[in-house]
Amino acid sequence: MPTLLSELSFLFQRLSWQSALDIFLVTLIFFAVLWVVRDTQAQVLLRGVVFLIIVLSLFTSLVSLPAFSWLVRTTLPTLVLAIPVIFAPEIRRALEKLGRAGSGSLFWGQSKSQVQQIQESIRKIVTACARLSARQHGALIVLSRRDSLEEYLRTGVRLNADVSTELLLQIFYPNTPLHDGAVIVKGDKIIAASSVMPLSASGTLTRSPDRQMGLRHRAALGISEASDAIAVVVSEETGSISITHGGRMIRRLDSERLENILLAFYRPTEPENIPFFKSISQLVGRILPRGKPEDRR
Repeated sequence: MPTLLSELSFLFQRLSWQSALDIFLVTLIFFAVLWVVRDTQAQVLLRGVVFLIIVLSLFTSLVSLPAFSWLVRTTLPTLVLAIPVIFAPEIRRALEKLGRAGSGSLFWGQSKSQVQQIQESIRKIVTACARLSARQHGALIVLSRRDSLEEYLRTGVRLNADVSTELLLQIFYPNTPLHDGAVIVKGDKIIAASSVMPLSASGTLTRSPDRQMGLRHRAALGISEASDAIAVVVSEETGSISITHGGRMIRRLDSERLENILLAFYRPTEPENIPFFKSISQLVGRILPRGKPEDRR
């Protein structure tokens, strides 16, 4: 016990603010990596890579195997080059989120009448979804936000029509030419219909009871992973309404909840905070002294 206390005392004596900052930055990097790959297929892959490195390191340190140790030392550095290839989708999404940080509210620079038009469009979309749900007509409506969806617009039929409940019902009526694919809405306009969306690559649906969902739900998750768009899905099998954003899905919504969620996304408030930065700010808030309320203003 005295030896342990003396070693701890020696450790704290050598600890300076540079060392604390160094440890904090390393912790921050590991936290960022784990946050980027959470709830993705890469999480399982990363767990396997870390486990393999630990096992090989312990094996080579405990047993004298010169040839095997040389092979491990030669092979492991190549993982550094393989990581950007293996985790390319997750890295891309993380960089996109960083690029959107601090970009501000969606309504900045828009007039009050434009805001009212968007909110009225949301109500028409909600009414259409409720009627489609009652009839069990499948639908996929993508609401564009800041990110450009031009590459997906090119796969569909351009409409540039005002949002209306009747038009949405007609588009998604079974066996009509435009009922397959997604409708893309921007502001108060239906920009395109029958657009092809990217399918989700996160594996979220395969690890949940939702794995029996069809292509519409996978496409809704996919476009929410690839952009900041919001996708509303009406199931053709059950008539249930779901919404996706940021790779997350909320299911079994009624009209009131759907409208409240969409209005919350488009409400003119303070700039959005990425969950990663929220977590970091909370962590820093616990470490640093709080001070008086007037000092934090």
